[in-house]
This record gives sequence, structure tokens and C-alpha cells, in this order.
Amino acid sequence: MGGSIEERRSGVIIVTGGAGFIGSAFLWKLNEQGIDDVLVVDRLGTSDKWKNLVHRRCIDFIHKDDFPGLLDDGNRYFRASAIIHMGACSSTTERDADYLYANNYRYTRTLAEWCLKRNVFFMYASSAATYGDGARGFSDDPAGMDALTPLNMYAFSKQLFDQWALRNRVLDRMTGIKFFNVYGPNEYHKAHMVSMIYRAFHQIRETGRVRLFKSYLQQYADGGQLRDFVYIKDCVDVMWWLFNNRSASGIYNLGTGTARSWNDLAGAIFAAMGKKTDIEYIEMPEELRDRYQYFTEADMARLRAAGCNHTFMKMEDSVRDYVVNYLARDVRCL
Repeated sequence: MGGSIEERRSGVIIVTGGAGFIGSAFLWKLNEQGIDDVLVVDRLGTSDKWKNLVHRRCIDFIHKDDFPGLLDDGNRYFRASAIIHMGACSSTTERDADYLYANNYRYTRTLAEWCLKRNVFFMYASSAATYGDGARGFSDDPAGMDALTPLNMYAFSKQLFDQWALRNRVLDRMTGIKFFNVYGPNEYHKAHMVSMIYRAFHQIRETGRVRLFKSYLQQYADGGQLRDFVYIKDCVDVMWWLFNNRSASGIYNLGTGTARSWNDLAGAIFAAMGKKTDIEYIEMPEELRDRYQYFTEADMARLRAAGCNHTFMKMEDSVRDYVVNYLARDVRCL
């Protein structure tokens, strides 16, 4: 990665969570655009997510716990042009509320306040989980933000920062992204939080079938629960557009705008693997039943109105790309 921190040039792009799923994919996008002056911030721990950095170009890596201290050091070591804050605990089953508050809300606020004070571009990850059960729809209009009811502490930690930015009237000076169900290369290290595509591919290869949760609502058939599945390559294309169109500040949904069922998704995976569809429906853990989202679909009107005309891949095509060009070849990273 080369060079000491003291040798940093002005204009460094800082990517937190830069070894994680979305962060490392955006680093890939920056490298594809010829941008190498990137500082990666993350905590590697004992996972394999370091492998997401093997073929990436960046100037250095800093542990997430050390990073705020460097910011407090009077900007002595680097001059940032942007912070792309993708770092967070993304586990929807994490029960340590104090940890989520500190890691997802307070840490994000610290970086945001630093950027606001210095007029540095700040892009951060919110989540579609903030919409809760979807009873109030999926509009990213900030006017309806306070009415949303997250179903778990992870979602609440994301909602807290969105509300802070809204309450302090700074959403027009930063860009937030409410990611829907993202899948694709670079996610392999996420353990139980990997996408259903990743999990199903290995189930099918090992057993010939895939397991999906039964439905506990009459209006949804087993496997008929609906999600807005969005491919990581589409996500980083939209992030790149937002990065280059900074006047389009505010908070935006990032999904395809079209909900598809888990059955549709499973069928696309079987088709990409050249196998006959075979689905087993299993009981949902009781602790998930009262906080399970049966339907998500991104309202993309505001992003379109801002001028982003990205055409999203059809689910069958993106699943095929992921399965054939990555999973089947044991290629984990972009």
C-alpha cells in the first residue's frame, strides 16, 4: 500500500469500512476510475475480509479505533477531500445496544461533524431497515423520517443519525444512502449476514435444494415474502454518481425500485447453476417473527429527480453474473 501517513498528499479520499462489503466494492470502483489516493479505515479482526484489499490500490490502512484520534490531531497527517463512511456493525440480530449506539451513531456523528466543520464531502450508509415493517411506505422524503419505526437496534442506530442530521439541518451538506438488500462479490466474510444468494448457492451445491422461511402472514405464500434485491455493482455505480454530483445532497434510497420474492430469487439461482428448482420451506426462528420485514421496495423517485438515471440490472442477470463469474469459480472479490 506504500508510504507513511506523513507523506500523504492533499485530496485523500477516506473510505471507512473499506475492507468490508460495500466499502471495498466502492474502493474497487475508485481504482477502476484511476483513483488510488485512498485511505482505508476498518477493523480486520480475525475475519477474511482483508482479502478484499489484496488487489486494491490505496495509500494506507488505519484501524477504526485509531482514526478519530488522527482527525483530532489538527489534520496533521493528511488532507481529506471526502469521507465515504461505510463502516458499521450491520448485524440486525446484534443485541448490545450500547455498542451499536457508540459504533453506528456516535462514531458516524464524530466523522460528520469533522467534515461539516471543514467543508469536506461526507457520504454515509443508512439502511432500508429504518423503514421497519413498511407500514408507512418506503419514501426517502426526510419529512416522513420521524414517523418511521425500526424493528431492531441496528436499524434504530441508523435512524438516530438520520434524525440527527435532519434535526440539525445538515442533510443538505452530506449524502446518506438507504441501502436495500445488497448482494454480490466481496460479501463472503459476513458470516450469518451474507446474502441469500451466497448462502443458497452453497446449499444447492451441497444438497441440491435451498431452504426458505415459511410465511406467517396469510397474504404471503411461503417464500413469497418480497424484497428489493440490488446488486453491488449497481450500488457502486450509483455511489460514484453521487460522489461526482455533490450538489445532489440529502438522503436517498438505493434499491432497484422493484420488489421480488424469495421464490423468484431462488429460481434465478437454480437457473444460473443449470439445476431444477427444489425449495424446502422451514420454520422461522421465533425471535425473528415479530420483527421480520415481509415487503421492501425502494421508492426511487427522489434519486431520479436529482438526475441519476442509472439503469439497474434485472435480478436474473445480476444473479447469473454473481453465480457464474464469481461463486462458481470461487472468486470472492471484484
